[in-house]
Amino acid sequence: MAGFRNKDLVPTRRTALTLIGAGALAAGGITSVRAAADDDEVLTETKVLRDPDTPVAGNPDGNITIVEWSDYNCPYCRKLEPELRQVVQDDGKVRLVMKDWPILGPVSVTAARIALAAKYQDKYHKAHDAMMGVSSRLTEPRINELLAAAGVDMDRLKRDLTDRGSDIDALLKRNNDQAEAFGFRGTPSFIVGKYRVPGVLSMTEFEQVIADARKAKMN
Repeated sequence: MAGFRNKDLVPTRRTALTLIGAGALAAGGITSVRAAADDDEVLTETKVLRDPDTPVAGNPDGNITIVEWSDYNCPYCRKLEPELRQVVQDDGKVRLVMKDWPILGPVSVTAARIALAAKYQDKYHKAHDAMMGVSSRLTEPRINELLAAAGVDMDRLKRDLTDRGSDIDALLKRNNDQAEAFGFRGTPSFIVGKYRVPGVLSMTEFEQVIADARKAKMN
C-alpha cells in the first residue's frame, strides 16, 4: 500500500515509497500517498486492510485489495457501484474492503450506522446494496423502508444499534481518521494495491489500475 514501508508496512515519515506506473498515470487522477508522522498509528496495514469489523466483498483471498471509502448519499458512489462490483466479479481475485465514510450530513451518518448494525445479522451487504441502489437522496424513513424490503430484521437492527453503538461509532471514526490521513477530500476514494485513487474511475480505468497494482506488487 502506498505510504507503507516495505518491511513493516507502516507509513514513511518523509516521502511516499511507491512510484506511479505509466499505466496508472494514463488512467488519470492517481497519486502516491504522502503520510505524515502523526499518521503512523492510523495507516498501518492491519488497520487499513484487515480491520476485523470492516465488511469485505469480492474474493476474501484475492491477490490484490481495493479499499473503498463511500457515503450512501454520494451520487458518484451510487453511479460507480455497479461498475466496480462488475470489475471485482470479472477479475475474480480482488478483495474489496468497504469503508463507510459518512461525510455528507446527519442522514449519511444514520445510513452508515444502520448498515453496520445490519452486519450483526449478516445483512450488511443487503443493506448496502439497497441504499446504493436508489437514485434519490436518502431520508431516515426511506432508509428504514429500503432495509425492511431487503429482508433486514428491523427489530434486531434497533437492538444492535443500541447494544453495538459504541463499536459502530469507533469503526466510523477509524474510517474517517484513515481517509483524512490519506488526504482524501470526498467520496468515493480508493486505495488499489499501492495506489491512491481519489475519485471516480471507469471500468476500463479500474482494470488498468488493478493491473498496475499487481505489477507493482511483484517489484
